[in-house]
Amino acid sequence: MPIPEDVTGEEIDKDVRQELQSLPKTLAEDVAKNLVMVARLIDEDPEGAYGYSRVALRLASRVAAVREAAGFAAYANQKYAEALAEFRAARRMTGTVELWPLMADCERGLGRPEKALDMAGAPEVQKLDKAGQVEMRLVAAGARRDMGQLDAAIVTLQSSELASNSVQPWTARLRYAYADALHAAGRSGEAREWFAKAVEADRDGSTDASDRLAELDGVEFVDALDEDEADDTRNEDDKD
Repeated sequence: MPIPEDVTGEEIDKDVRQELQSLPKTLAEDVAKNLVMVARLIDEDPEGAYGYSRVALRLASRVAAVREAAGFAAYANQKYAEALAEFRAARRMTGTVELWPLMADCERGLGRPEKALDMAGAPEVQKLDKAGQVEMRLVAAGARRDMGQLDAAIVTLQSSELASNSVQPWTARLRYAYADALHAAGRSGEAREWFAKAVEADRDGSTDASDRLAELDGVEFVDALDEDEADDTRNEDDKD
């Protein structure tokens, strides 16, 4: 796959660059460029990112960072079995637990919420940092919902992180998940309150909490183009 001229491979994280030093110089550069493309495209063009991840994998499958990137790209394309295999491989190579919540979410994607819940109760969770533990809580709540256990999902999300007024990178998503579960349980008043709290914390627009809040408040958004067309029609009618 073609690599844009502005990509040098130097853009990657220094820890990943260090990992690639085990490879011959030219090969390391090629792998680095493909990993840069994965990171650049994964949100806007997951299929494109997946393509570059496969090239990197073909070139350097024994590098943990490559396996991890391939896992993320497969996950972004909902190829959960493939993502799980890559995450497991990366974990075997590094011994870290960082990917544990993502592995559990892959189990959900494969229709195995019970397995995801087992993973949520495993000793590995205690080794996760705060962000990882919150992520695991979100996955566990999702698994409960997959199993039709709405009340249990709500209880799962109730935590000191949810109650905290300080805004962390995970705050908006945690509040949103709680609001969504409350709404699904028919507790619309509480849901509205928590969607509003999610909006307060969502500084980069990572959720559609503002839309959900407007929906609960009965606000309808009219597309500006539709409005213009309606005005034109009215003007034509006036002429007649």
